[in-house]
Amino acid sequence: MRHNNKMGSVIGTGIFLAIVGLVLFVIFSSSFERDAPTVSVAHNGYWNLKTPLSVRISDASGISGYRVYLEANGERVDLAQAQNAQPEHEVILKIEVPKKVAAFKPESVKIVIEAQDTSSWNFFRGNKAQEALLLSVDTKAPQVSTVAHSMYVHKGGSGLVVFAAEDPNLASLYIEIEGGKRFVPQPFYKEGYYISLVAWPLTQPTFSARLIATDKAGNLHKSSVPFRVSDRAYQISNLKLSDAFLEGKIAELAELFEIAHESDKRLDQFRLINEQVREKNEKLIHDLTSVVSSERIDNFEITPFYPLKNGQKVASFGDHRLYSYENQDKVSESYHLGLDLASVQMGAIMSQNYGTVVFSDFNGIYGTMPVVDHGLGLYTLYGHCSSAAVQKGDKVHPGDKIANTGMSGYAMGDHLHFGVLVQGIEVRPEEWMDTKWLKLNITDTISDAKKIIDRK
Repeated sequence: MRHNNKMGSVIGTGIFLAIVGLVLFVIFSSSFERDAPTVSVAHNGYWNLKTPLSVRISDASGISGYRVYLEANGERVDLAQAQNAQPEHEVILKIEVPKKVAAFKPESVKIVIEAQDTSSWNFFRGNKAQEALLLSVDTKAPQVSTVAHSMYVHKGGSGLVVFAAEDPNLASLYIEIEGGKRFVPQPFYKEGYYISLVAWPLTQPTFSARLIATDKAGNLHKSSVPFRVSDRAYQISNLKLSDAFLEGKIAELAELFEIAHESDKRLDQFRLINEQVREKNEKLIHDLTSVVSSERIDNFEITPFYPLKNGQKVASFGDHRLYSYENQDKVSESYHLGLDLASVQMGAIMSQNYGTVVFSDFNGIYGTMPVVDHGLGLYTLYGHCSSAAVQKGDKVHPGDKIANTGMSGYAMGDHLHFGVLVQGIEVRPEEWMDTKWLKLNITDTISDAKKIIDRK
């Protein structure tokens, strides 16, 4: 009897352990994974029924099947499906809609994604997931049309365009030129109208501009702005570096910019200053001057810039400088992206227009450098100053003093490096110093645009 009891106890214990083992196996085995498949759809709530919808289904145990269908106007349309497929841990689908769905002209569609994994959980039936999303349908591209624009854009110069853009689901709006640079427009005058300055970069061989608008559903509009373009030749200067220059100014700047430790050779130091330091300094300038307000602008009154009384030109905008040394024909190169003016030592630099100071500090080769925002993406820059009379955040008015000329940074004599930028692109200062150019290209264009808008 005892023997039978003992045997029964052993068998019972074995069964219990087997059950425990089975339970543990079910709990911890990947074959009995209990998480339903994960379904994600890339969308923002809108669809144009043309751009494929990206659907991602993933599961740790593998996906055995899925089905995607659409419901619209009481109709159900299968879009994709697979059953008892070779298990995959991730399936990415590009869902395209049959043409007959567009014929329904639905205002919205419901997309349903069903997926099942290969898990043995749920009595070997696996885990299931269902994701349903409602998308607003928008198949109409934004309506965009040019209202008025400057007649000409010259290489290295500026232009202006006013245009209308309409779409209830407008997502992005910009002007793109060759080379990929995008100019951001500002709301203008009345609802649905926009204005923007554009620029033809000095180093871009050709120029064209397109208005580009997209809506939330991904519909796209592109149209050209019919600027007339005019090429312009800029000066090429072959400059021979002297030992006196390398041992003097370059040695001084190498210590100032803390690059002497990178090389003790003066020619290498010159290259570092002319290329790497310049690139860093100009990146700061471009970042500062690429900011455009999103507030509506009703007018843009600008008068010619004459920053330095009796200032004489000592270096031109756009000068392509090629440097040589002894028997080395080309050791470095750079473009001069401003207009150099000189008068008297530490001459007063004055403002002719309203603006806000966005920077007034030392900037490498540009020395002490105030930068003023005049609105509509137009900025002026004042380099090599001996001192600044303004600080970041100051409001400047016509007749206010901005700074004094000097030779800070990479300057060999007392002068002003006067720069003009349009949304981060350096442009010819001479245009913005010319009364006739301003009237034809800025004032008259804005006036014409307002008359056309008022007639509508």
